[in-house]
Amino acid sequence: MASDTFRIGGDLEVGRLGFGAMHLPNEPAADREAALAVARRAVELGVTLIDTAHLYGGGANEELLAEALHPYPAGLLVTTKVGVARTGPGGEWRLDARPAVLRDQVDRALRRLRVERIELLQLHRIDPETPLADQLGTLRELQSEGKVGRLGLSEVTVAELGRAREIVDVVSVQNRYNLLDREHEPVLEACAAAGIAFLPWRPVAAGASGARAEIAAVAAELGVTPTQVSLAWLLGHSPVVLPIPGTARIEHLEENLAAARLALTPAHRARLDRLAEQP
Repeated sequence: MASDTFRIGGDLEVGRLGFGAMHLPNEPAADREAALAVARRAVELGVTLIDTAHLYGGGANEELLAEALHPYPAGLLVTTKVGVARTGPGGEWRLDARPAVLRDQVDRALRRLRVERIELLQLHRIDPETPLADQLGTLRELQSEGKVGRLGLSEVTVAELGRAREIVDVVSVQNRYNLLDREHEPVLEACAAAGIAFLPWRPVAAGASGARAEIAAVAAELGVTPTQVSLAWLLGHSPVVLPIPGTARIEHLEENLAAARLALTPAHRARLDRLAEQP
């Protein structure tokens, strides 16, 4: 049976089924209170990995998590991402991993999250207009300064992961991936070979109606939901996969986390494997 925990970077132990905070609303007041309740309920249910980013409300999502959870319980990892900023010609969001931008976003994240060190910081995207050595070199400097513990990447190819690992120690990769969207299977395989955590975003399968119907049929046979089947498939697919499904509703949160207790039979897994879209 697959382990229900994973050690990111070999030492940072988290539960394999985490929570993505992107969908939590920051306002109005009633919605914010509900969002705080969802974050707190996630921790009550044993979540030890929560994912956020500067992009999510320009840091407002980080502030929300701190309001909900600080002082953080022992063993809780709140990871954030930097490298997207409102620096476009009209003030729009764009990839921006220039050293000064990365430093500023990390300093702001430290204040918003109310921590002295971000234990896992991920580069939201590789900025094609900034040399990779400058982007990762800045993050490595922040590590040396004690502001960052470990480094990860998001939405990268196998080649980009390889180049990055020549510059820094990469302990996590966050790419789009689910049962019906396996474009990044080669990246997952590279992560598995290197012991790198793979955090699939958009982890719940959504695809052609025929494939969805088959997932629903498996779910009906097991007495669970299609969402739970999708998440259970991910957990059983590779020991380095750490799904981070997100929601703004407690009932959906509880449904998602219950997937950790679902064991797919070999026959069901074979049926689901055949649905996967190959790269």
